[in-house]
Amino acid sequence: MKVEIKIDQSLDEEKIVIYAREISKEILALKESLENNQANVLTGFFDDKLEFIDPENIIRVYANEKKVYAVCSNKTYLLRLALYQVEQRLDPKKFVRISNSEIINLKKTKNFDLSYIGTISCQMVNGDVCYVSKRSLKKVKEILGI
Repeated sequence: MKVEIKIDQSLDEEKIVIYAREISKEILALKESLENNQANVLTGFFDDKLEFIDPENIIRVYANEKKVYAVCSNKTYLLRLALYQVEQRLDPKKFVRISNSEIINLKKTKNFDLSYIGTISCQMVNGDVCYVSKRSLKKVKEILGI
């Protein structure tokens, strides 16, 4: 993706134009992020206290019974965001969505097990085992280069 900035003194307000061949999830996420103009800060509840979460410490984020949790090395936080909102705030080069209910941190993945036919499981550094859904299989294989 190329980024270009042009200065025009005649403008009354800033204007951002996105040129793309087609609309993709990344383009829509970029548009929404620019419109919302929110900082990509993640916060979560632990022991009834709201804490800032450093994305570098997140091992995985998952949804269970209509609640979203972020698992870090020493704590599991309850988030007040939907999974798609968390996905938008995380770096797509480090985090990948492996199913409708789970996002993993590639840097915190111990290994990927390809021994199951048609399925990939991944073991995280904390011992959790996650499974890549059939719908996400192609994208994960591209990321892994297989």
